[in-house]
Amino acid sequence: MANLLVDTAILVDLLRNYEPALEWKLTRHGEIVGIVPYVFMEVMNGARDRRVQNRALAFLHQFEMVYPIQDDLEWAMTQHVAHHLKFGVGVIDCLIAAPAARLGLPLYTHNLKHFTPLLGELAQKPY
Repeated sequence: MANLLVDTAILVDLLRNYEPALEWKLTRHGEIVGIVPYVFMEVMNGARDRRVQNRALAFLHQFEMVYPIQDDLEWAMTQHVAHHLKFGVGVIDCLIAAPAARLGLPLYTHNLKHFTPLLGELAQKPY
């Protein structure tokens, strides 16, 4: 089972071999890093051609997929109503955060503005 989750921006940094991201990933030695299907799809959506798509797909297979359950969707809907107008939290933010909230897993992100209202201290900036 995953020990932590990452959002899309972290994966993009890793795919681009951004040095701080690579260094952070090395500090996660022995931990199982998870992603949710929405993050998978956001990364794949960024592929501009088949070569990039294939590279991204191969890269994503190193992460454990953490699937949402019905309770996650209900939580996400409630959180969206509560936080969208006040903090600008989007639909996908809520869907990404839901499994982290349910499982009590930290979610590493650069978007603390949107994820902290949803997750509190579980939302963490990796680098």
